[in-house]
Amino acid sequence: MCFGRCARCIGYKLLILALLSIVANILLYFPNGETRYASDHHLGKYVECLHGILGGGFLVLIPAAVFIGLHNDDCCGCFGHEDCGKSCAMLSSVLAAFIGIIGSGYCIIISALGLSHGPYCFTHLERNWIYPFTESSGGYLFEYNRWSECQEPHNIVQWNVTLFSILLVLGGIEFILCFIQIINGILGGLCGLCCSHEETYAC
Repeated sequence: MCFGRCARCIGYKLLILALLSIVANILLYFPNGETRYASDHHLGKYVECLHGILGGGFLVLIPAAVFIGLHNDDCCGCFGHEDCGKSCAMLSSVLAAFIGIIGSGYCIIISALGLSHGPYCFTHLERNWIYPFTESSGGYLFEYNRWSECQEPHNIVQWNVTLFSILLVLGGIEFILCFIQIINGILGGLCGLCCSHEETYAC
């Protein structure tokens, strides 16, 4: 089987997921498309952790670039240089996959904490900017009647829940793909197999 071609397949998937993660995190900064909450520092603490931009984004783009850069023709070589050999290519992909594991893991953790903690909003009860759902430990997610406690930003609960959930799912898929590449890279290095030009490998 062609380990290099599978790595490239994973790399392209990670590239798309990382870009989606960056977009989702950017949207968290602008509830309802408004910029004034970011400029007034009325964003939740987990929104500002850059988990989608840094963790699920740039730290996942690194392994994506490495995987895509693996030689496509014979599955040997490193970024198209055959003299580097398969060991260089497989080692680099495994190390890069660990970076992706760290980044996607960070995205998963912060997204879960953001969902559990709830949004930072202005409430009609306290007449102040607070975290009204902190004590619920995520229970507010199923108490839809309480979502109206947040008056400003408008629909901030739905906004945060949707985007944090998307980031949680994206981070989870990235984590799985990077883990698969760790196994793929180790097997490729241990087996020392290089597919011929005629072989194909469905990934």
